[in-house]
Amino acid sequence: MNRLSTGGQIDRAKTFRFTFDGVPYDGHPGDTLASALLANGVRLMGRSFKYHRPRGVLTAGSEEPNALVQLRNGGRQEPNTRATTAELFNGLTAVSQNAWPSLKFDALAINDRLSNFLTAGFYYKTFMWPAAFWEKLYEPIIRRAAGLGSITTEPDPDSYDKGFLHCDLLIIGAGPAGLAAALTAGRAGARVILADEDFRMGGRLNAETHALGEQSGADWAAAIVAELASMPNIRLLTRTTILGAFDHGIYGAVERVADHLPEPAPGKPRQILWRIYSKAAVLCAGAIERPIAFANNDRPGIMMAGALRTYVNRWAVTPAQTVAVFTNNDDGHRTARDLLARGLDVAAIIDTRADAPACDGAQVMAGAQVIDSAGRLGLKSVTVRQADGREHQLKLGALGMSGGWNPNVALSSHQRGRPQWNDEIAAFLPGADLPQGMQVAGAAAGRFSTQAALASGADAAMQVLSDMGKTGHAPDLPMAEDGKTRITPFWHVGGTKARAWLDFQNDVTVKDVTLAHQEGFRSVEHLKRYTTLGMATDQGKTANMGGLAVMAELTGQSIAQTGTTMFRPPYTPVAMGALAGRSVGRDFRPFRLTPSHKWAVEQGATFVEVGMWLRAQWFPQPGESDWRQSVDREVRATRSSVGVCDVTTLGKIDVQGRDAAAFLNRIYCNGFAKLAVGRVRYGLMLREDGIAMDDGTAARLADDHFVVTTTTANAVAVFRHMEFARQCLWPDMDVQLISTTEAWAQFAVAGPNSRALLQKIVDPEFDLSNDGFPFMACGEITVCGGCPARLFRISFSGELAFEIAVPTRYGDALIRRLMAAGHEFGVTPYGTEALGVMRIEKGHAAGNELNGQTTALNLGMGRMVSDKKDSIGAVLSRREGLQDEKGLRLVGFMPRNPQDRVIAGAHLLETGAELRAANDLGYVTSACYSPTLNSYIAIGFLKAGDARLGDVLRAASPLTGHDTEVTVVSPHFIDPEGERLRA
Repeated sequence: MNRLSTGGQIDRAKTFRFTFDGVPYDGHPGDTLASALLANGVRLMGRSFKYHRPRGVLTAGSEEPNALVQLRNGGRQEPNTRATTAELFNGLTAVSQNAWPSLKFDALAINDRLSNFLTAGFYYKTFMWPAAFWEKLYEPIIRRAAGLGSITTEPDPDSYDKGFLHCDLLIIGAGPAGLAAALTAGRAGARVILADEDFRMGGRLNAETHALGEQSGADWAAAIVAELASMPNIRLLTRTTILGAFDHGIYGAVERVADHLPEPAPGKPRQILWRIYSKAAVLCAGAIERPIAFANNDRPGIMMAGALRTYVNRWAVTPAQTVAVFTNNDDGHRTARDLLARGLDVAAIIDTRADAPACDGAQVMAGAQVIDSAGRLGLKSVTVRQADGREHQLKLGALGMSGGWNPNVALSSHQRGRPQWNDEIAAFLPGADLPQGMQVAGAAAGRFSTQAALASGADAAMQVLSDMGKTGHAPDLPMAEDGKTRITPFWHVGGTKARAWLDFQNDVTVKDVTLAHQEGFRSVEHLKRYTTLGMATDQGKTANMGGLAVMAELTGQSIAQTGTTMFRPPYTPVAMGALAGRSVGRDFRPFRLTPSHKWAVEQGATFVEVGMWLRAQWFPQPGESDWRQSVDREVRATRSSVGVCDVTTLGKIDVQGRDAAAFLNRIYCNGFAKLAVGRVRYGLMLREDGIAMDDGTAARLADDHFVVTTTTANAVAVFRHMEFARQCLWPDMDVQLISTTEAWAQFAVAGPNSRALLQKIVDPEFDLSNDGFPFMACGEITVCGGCPARLFRISFSGELAFEIAVPTRYGDALIRRLMAAGHEFGVTPYGTEALGVMRIEKGHAAGNELNGQTTALNLGMGRMVSDKKDSIGAVLSRREGLQDEKGLRLVGFMPRNPQDRVIAGAHLLETGAELRAANDLGYVTSACYSPTLNSYIAIGFLKAGDARLGDVLRAASPLTGHDTEVTVVSPHFIDPEGERLRA
């Protein structure tokens, strides 16, 4: 009903069908959702955040604060999308937000009637008392009221990606300045990226009627874009928002690859988050028109004058057949002239200036002001006060406001640069402290005429080329309008008790700023937070200047003295999916696969994330319906015959050099200087403060060569710790380190038949007998007819056990050979769960016990801290507070009823003690069911635990509700004398 019969940059030959709040409408390719709704006579598009007042579209770009809608359905549901930037496509589904039960009748609009109680800062005053109300009353109310749209709980079916781009020159904005800059730099051979958030490059040239030479502005822009697209050194990024300016010439950008489609093309992402590395940048982000505050200036149908002519010129759409313009500058008259040229009825130009120019075809009310408006769900009329004080009503359906233009300085201020006030244009300009390598051109630099914008863009590119040592030539630019826009600042209409709106999204009024001043919140940063001025998606684009002007009037300062708030990334809201990129689901974070992973998958293993590794957790067999059945079987099979486990994930560090032994002697708290070649020693590392850091083994393969193993979780931390010690603490020592975790595939072979199994694959010249290869021996061997390998006789399970390592490329072959060779022994693969059960049965400390709070004494390893040598952490480990005889000690626990479960994390108390912190005696760190003992067992820390063996305590877990009586026992449940592992 409001589509003009001719004109516009839309494809009238095709029709798109879309819905808004369930009602079907028609639009055309080239439309935005906002332009299509206006064309269909829809002015009401949303509700404001606090008062739920009716809201219509205010702007035509990404600065839109009002027309926020929810797009699509299911997993693709997208809240808080600006209808002004949502590109229309066939089948688009949009619904309004922040309204219940409907947009036209919103029950929460009662808030508007309660506005006297919901003024600025009311939340600071209201929700403080009584304190008891917070949890059950205030917080639930706030949570229900918070937000605008709603997110879906369904998984997003689309993919997102991240990428890196490099260029000599990044040009931000493809209006006249940006196109001139790109043309200049591109013809000079510079690598250029031209990014624009719109789907059609050209900026304001697409919204204006003035010509460039012999062409229209839109046609000239299209021709230049075509030339730029043909240049191999230029990359054009449409639908791309530069979201932030970061250090060293790095810019963040979001490219909306498929937001204009029902769904992305196969294999294509919906959005890409680019990190752009540039040598220089030219900011050509244009300017944003600002509103004028007057009573009830927020009704649907009241919008920015520049947006009004954009809808008419670019989309051939008018919000109403009868319109008026309220302005303080000449640009408002340009809007009126364009509307008249398209046959619309311009009821009046209400100009606050006494010397307002005349306009053919429209009444100009010089020195007049709009003082009020009427129309509950859409504008019906405005009240005008003329220069002589007389008031009368104008009946109309739309009003364009033009309070002047603000250069878009946000990106120029992302590195704490402060904008500078300019009286000539009555706005802030980018300051001198720009991000590294940035220049500003066009309207963003206050060059508002088309001719000035073109020239400044070309000049900025020439300067960049000169700085880079490149030769360039300014292009022949067409003649274009070059008039100055006269403006007399006018910010708000005074003398009324009705509310005049500054921030349309957050419902901030002139009265709110006045109240902030009255209550002492006069700093611009305090004003912003006390009133919520310029928060949420607006980020001050349309709201800030009016608020600053009002505060300046109240304080008697100039706007320059009042200042402006900081601008921070992102420039516009960014979807969480774009920030995550591919890091969702299975790819939430990178993962690493063990050498036996393919084989384990073939066996149907269940996997678990261990740091960045995927490790086999257990290997279910047919007939096993519960994970416990699989784990119990693996434990019994290993202890009765032989089991194999992939332990490649353990950290491995090669330590080589003349001083390797002396170096490790300082790293570990126990001695390594005299360790014989061919032997392995268990070692404990302490932090500098004496707390246990990690445990592991060090195998001496030669006088100057050790292989250190660490826990999986601490592999990187230990290597970093050792490298710091090598470089910074003892740089004079002859020692070199290299992480070889990925270089060797390593398997634990454990159980009574482990030796017999290995003898079938280890080449016969190597003696694996107890005498030839005793407990804690190591050596370099060959397997399977000459394949190099390393063999360590160490045990984590408490059984006769070995760890065999081969170069990683042979890891898959080795696990298959081990399983084939062990068939006669019933060899069983076991996973991390069985490994954990066996280490608890043996009483080995692991990550739960090495939690960054325990000492060697707590772990029962106090005697390992040698007093015959110095080592990292040794001195501080002897602090008096860490030597308490009644301190925590590692012990074991068995429930009095073997089938009563003990919970890891349970607190230990006397049997009759009340469950409270004052009675806490310690805690359980690790617990499991032991199929060997047919009982639940646990280990943990108990005060003076080594003196309480045999005592009965409670193991209580308030979180899970478990409360079990346990007997304190030795942590070594299996083979405490070590006879099995030495067999």
